[in-house]
Amino acid sequence: MRDEKPMDRRHFLLTATATAAGVGAAALTRSASAAEPARPAAPAAAAAPKATPAKLAEVLDRARERLRGRCRVCSECDGMACSGEVPGMGGIGSGSSFRNNVAALARVRLNLRSIHDGARPDLSTTIFGQKLDVPFLITSLAGTTYNMGGGIGEDEFIEALFGGAARLGTMSFVADGTEDPLDVYRTRLGQITRHGRGVGVVKPRDQAELLRRVRLVEDAGATAVAVDVDSAGRAARAAKLGEVIEPKTARQLEEIARATRLPFVVKGVMTPDEAAVAVECGAKGIVVSNHGGRCLDHTPGTAEVLPAIAAKVKGKVTILADGGIRRGGDVLKLLALGADAVLVGRPCIRGAFGGGADGVALVLDKIRGELAQDMILTGTRSARSVPASAVTIA
Repeated sequence: MRDEKPMDRRHFLLTATATAAGVGAAALTRSASAAEPARPAAPAAAAAPKATPAKLAEVLDRARERLRGRCRVCSECDGMACSGEVPGMGGIGSGSSFRNNVAALARVRLNLRSIHDGARPDLSTTIFGQKLDVPFLITSLAGTTYNMGGGIGEDEFIEALFGGAARLGTMSFVADGTEDPLDVYRTRLGQITRHGRGVGVVKPRDQAELLRRVRLVEDAGATAVAVDVDSAGRAARAAKLGEVIEPKTARQLEEIARATRLPFVVKGVMTPDEAAVAVECGAKGIVVSNHGGRCLDHTPGTAEVLPAIAAKVKGKVTILADGGIRRGGDVLKLLALGADAVLVGRPCIRGAFGGGADGVALVLDKIRGELAQDMILTGTRSARSVPASAVTIA
């Protein structure tokens, strides 16, 4: 694996906030290369051409080739073409849970407001003590061979996710694959150590093995540790591999929360009552998620259930949400519905396969630019306090 020099974010982003004159994607000044010597920053007037849609199109074209047979890289990633393709990138069974995520977001409408003085919205937020330049993170992603066709390896994939996240001033989750032995998981967690922050996710394994992996997450210097309880549906597959994946009781969740010094996050919460249980068990965060529509068919979309969950536990726990995030407006919608930050998934897979860290950064920067523009046009001044009045639910 080639060890690339991290790109200075000043070379990648020309601006982190939108202006009243207009909002666009940040400029991509150059690709990182281990063989290329460091260059001094160019004056703003002589900046390289902006990251035009053509450059992002090149990334998507390359991703389409590398994901052939597993993802069509549709212009609208709505789960229609890939329904039931698991392994693959589709939703489980009929694919309705995947499609419901996208459809639920589509029913949330942004309220146009342009009579105000909010010309420079603040996109920054703080999650588990970490200051982020944008209110979104990269979610837990893995399975480059099992689900994504093997066009790139797991190490290259996780490097791309963390590298792209760093260039946008945010961070990534680290997945725990069902079949991953301890040494593989430890290697993957090394990206947290390298970048100084990140969230380690542990599958709901038998309690002793789960706690063993929580220690690895702590040793890596993680920001938080999560357990994706919705992976309990992997029990049959895990058994074939000689692994144990199981649902967790409230008592077991409490044991995990007490066993770690890190903020404990329960990922896969879809009802207000389970959100309340997570809080009672000592969780500092929850992720409202149906696992991208890949664990249980016929669930509602996350945007449908988020308002009731937020009404139950907002202010008691950090609320993250994922599911169907494709554009900056999707981020704004979930923030207005009660999330403190949002997790982005499938777009980052495309970016990683199509352009490594540069591709991930391009995808995320497009979302950032759209979010900034949408905040201006809804009169939203800060990502930390998006009012419910910014949206209407159809």
